[in-house]
Formats: sequence, structure tokens, C-alpha cells
Amino acid sequence: MATQILLVEDEAPIREMLRFALTREGFEVLEAGDVQEARTQLADNHPEILIVDWMLPDQSGVELVRGLRRDPLHRDIPVIMLTARSKETDKVRGLDSGADDYMTKPVAIRELLARINALLRRSQGHQEAEILTAGPLTLDLASHRLLINNQPVHIGQTEYRLLNFFMSHIDRVYSRGQLLDFVWGQNVYVEERTVDVHILRLRKLLKPCSADKMLQTVRGAGYRFSLQTENGA
Repeated sequence: MATQILLVEDEAPIREMLRFALTREGFEVLEAGDVQEARTQLADNHPEILIVDWMLPDQSGVELVRGLRRDPLHRDIPVIMLTARSKETDKVRGLDSGADDYMTKPVAIRELLARINALLRRSQGHQEAEILTAGPLTLDLASHRLLINNQPVHIGQTEYRLLNFFMSHIDRVYSRGQLLDFVWGQNVYVEERTVDVHILRLRKLLKPCSADKMLQTVRGAGYRFSLQTENGA
């Protein structure tokens, strides 16, 4: 699967130039012209890196990045900030906001690509975390496959995303509402019982290897994925 980049830039010619260059390198590029559009994209997608312009029409890129760093779902996404500001104090302010890197315009494409690849190598999604394991379960994130006892098993897209989320957050309890936000997206409006339906499907899939016991119902709170199964589900 192509690495997904969210490009937040209000100047259409710059956005188009960057999109063309990044797409040619094999990236999937999401676009936003302001902070509101960026938040909508983040609610519907899970980009692996953000490229954010400092000056945006509704809010500044700095404010967007600060908000991301307070958001448990998005705070670990690497961010490169673009700006026409070249003073050292501006660079410090951008990095202090939570940006991981900083580039001044006009952007040199080869340098931008090098910085993107460096951040991706350091980020959690492009190292050992491409393989998630729990008991007999293995999720290969690079090939988008589930293996049970090293044998590939067919899994639906929603069940895959749900299992991916649980295996990335072992032993934490999430309410149905939180799971809807984190797995389905904040702009997807479905009933909370939808979560229960997909939990049942996932348990049925995992039952032959007894891994369904890892997916536990926590009365009055929601669901938890845990290797500690002695208390039952």
C-alpha cells in the first residue's frame, strides 16, 4: 500500500506541483487548502505524514500542529512545516509547536523527498511496527494480511482495521463511541451497535484458534484486547 501524505497548502499552484512530484514518487497524496479541510481529511483518513504550510486562510499551520499534538489519535504523525519565513526565531517557533521538520519556500523537491523518507524511517509505522503480533495472530501491515498460526486468513476491511487498532493498543479499554471515531472516522455517522456487529464477526473469525478470548467485553465501558484471558471475555 502506498504511503499516504496529507498536504495542507492554500496556494493551488504550489499544492499541484507538490502533489505531482510526490505522486510520481509513489506516494498517495491527500489535499487540503485550509485547516478545516485538513481536519476533515484527518477524520476520514489516517495519513502517515503531514506537510503543512504555516500561513493558511482560516488558522495558521502552527495552530493545526499544536492541536494534533494534543490529539491521542494523531499526535504521533510526523509533520513537515513549510513557510516563506526564514528567520531562526520562526523556525524555533514552528518546531516548538510540534513540527518534526521545517523547510522554507521555494521548496526543493529532492530535499523534501529526503526529509520525508527520513521522517518515515523514524516513525512507528515504517519500522518493526509493520508487523503486529499477539498470541497466534500476526498482522502484516505492509501486505495488509492477517495470519493465524502463520497461515493467511481472509478478513474483511472493517474487521482488519478494528483488529489493527486493538493490536496496536493492547490492554486499553475503548468505548463504542471511541472505536467509531478511531476506526470508522470522526465524520462517519453510524450507530454504536455497528461496533457490536463487527466485534461479533471478528470473534467468529478468531474463534478457531481461541483468540476470540482476547477480545473482551468490559461491562459498562466497552471493549478491550488483551493477552490476559483468564478472566474471560
